[in-house]
Amino acid sequence: MTVRSTTRTPDLSSKDPNWWRQAVIYQVYPRSFADADGDGLGDLRGITQRLTHLAALGVDALWLSPFYPSELADGGYDVDDYRDVDPRLGSLDDFDAMAAEAHRLGLKVIVDLVPNHTSHRHAWFREALDAGPGSPARDRYVFRDGRGEHGELPPTDWQSVFGGSAWKRVPDGQWYLHLFAPQQPDLNWENEQVRADFRTTLKFWCDRGVDGFRVDVAHALVKDLTEPLRDLGAPELSSEAALAEFAPGAHPFYDRDDVHEVYRDWRKILDAYTPPRMAVAEAWVPGARRALYARPDELGQAFNFEYLQARWEAAELREVITGSLADARAAGASATWVLSNHDVVRHATRLVLPPGTDTDAWLLSGGHAPAVDERAGLRRGRAATLLMLALPGSAYVYQGEELGLPEVADLPTEVLQDPIWEQTGHVRKGRDGCRVPLPWTTGGPSYGFGAGAAWLPQPPDFGSYAVQAQDGVAGSTLELYRTALRLRRKLLDGEALTWADDVPAGVLQFDRSDSWRCVTNLSGATVDLPAGEVLLSSAPLDDGRLGPDTTVWLGL
Repeated sequence: MTVRSTTRTPDLSSKDPNWWRQAVIYQVYPRSFADADGDGLGDLRGITQRLTHLAALGVDALWLSPFYPSELADGGYDVDDYRDVDPRLGSLDDFDAMAAEAHRLGLKVIVDLVPNHTSHRHAWFREALDAGPGSPARDRYVFRDGRGEHGELPPTDWQSVFGGSAWKRVPDGQWYLHLFAPQQPDLNWENEQVRADFRTTLKFWCDRGVDGFRVDVAHALVKDLTEPLRDLGAPELSSEAALAEFAPGAHPFYDRDDVHEVYRDWRKILDAYTPPRMAVAEAWVPGARRALYARPDELGQAFNFEYLQARWEAAELREVITGSLADARAAGASATWVLSNHDVVRHATRLVLPPGTDTDAWLLSGGHAPAVDERAGLRRGRAATLLMLALPGSAYVYQGEELGLPEVADLPTEVLQDPIWEQTGHVRKGRDGCRVPLPWTTGGPSYGFGAGAAWLPQPPDFGSYAVQAQDGVAGSTLELYRTALRLRRKLLDGEALTWADDVPAGVLQFDRSDSWRCVTNLSGATVDLPAGEVLLSSAPLDDGRLGPDTTVWLGL
């Protein structure tokens, strides 16, 4: 992790240190956002050229998924150098220009930090391979001798998130841990050099004017490396979903108590800046445990994945919302809400899949088994968005959802880039379907994404979803988002929410302060609206009544 000279950009972030508590943050997946140089891959100059779209949309900040030098073994989450820019995406000067333009437009800039693992091309890992067993260089990672008569078996039965063993053998016979792809060796967070270098990385980006960080796999940094390493006993226990099977903090590599020491250390660095830099944890752990990462002396926020995973069902959503707000309050944080990101099936599609659908099998079928009604999915997705934006806390939106983009489930297998496809032996297609480059214009070789073909093929109907096709069109999904974000900014008043209990079955209704109300009809029947002035509706009202899969905001 080389130390480079730092060019300071003016710190134009808000003077309000709590701006993030009720912000709307837009996730940019750089390789799929906009391609300025025509090579088929999105880049930083492309982002800069399209920042006016985000400003017009009305978001408060953009979060950039990794843009660092990378082999792209895992979409950029295999990082070669944490303090540089992939030359295919630009340079540090291009980053500074993008950040300066974002700040000029009133947008904050959040960058992705990937502290659990590096790339296998990282200078540290190359040094570790050359240095050999027992060396200080290897101690920055998790190297172990194998089991069996000749060390031919992995050190433990731990499984990779992407499938198969979480261990890979190197030529001298030792094995290294990779909870994700083999090209992503896990760092050893018991090593002080690792901790010190990430402090340097935090300062490097803060000094460049960055307003915050999204912390990838925040719950996995610290492992139980007590010898002998312990087996789990079953492959499924390596999954984050298995955390409920363990006492809090007892899983060997997920959500261990010592991980919080790392974030308390980071918070001291982030608070040394004016205003303090924000951070949000990606931590796939149960709600009460997840809230620990969001404490004021740690990262401050954590993604709420229970909401993303909830079914489109009124009682379940109310329970998840109520619990999430309680967890956030207990931690002294604000709640977070998200419906889509670069790792999951887009919500305009996901919300109309039958309950219990195996999304891996559905993707393997090309999205045909079961078939999806895209119009019904868009209607439900719009209603879910308006519900999310009415909730107290901050909302994270994923690029393209403002266009109503569906999942591209029928990508040919020969174009897939996600390592999940190969690592699972072609059992899971992976996440490429939500990463297809954005359509900006109704025509052209890549619908305005760039001058030529995009790195993932776009479906032939993408032009109908393009920004150009929706800009200024009454009732379009793009205009719905613009109106909702503009209204939300005017209506926000505190973080209180009051549920209404006397409502028809399948309806969610709550008041935000004394001035506005949100009503969502998740039932299959049209229902009467309560009193109030209609401010915005996700779908046209039915003779003054609220139809199925529709959300309305009412002024009181």
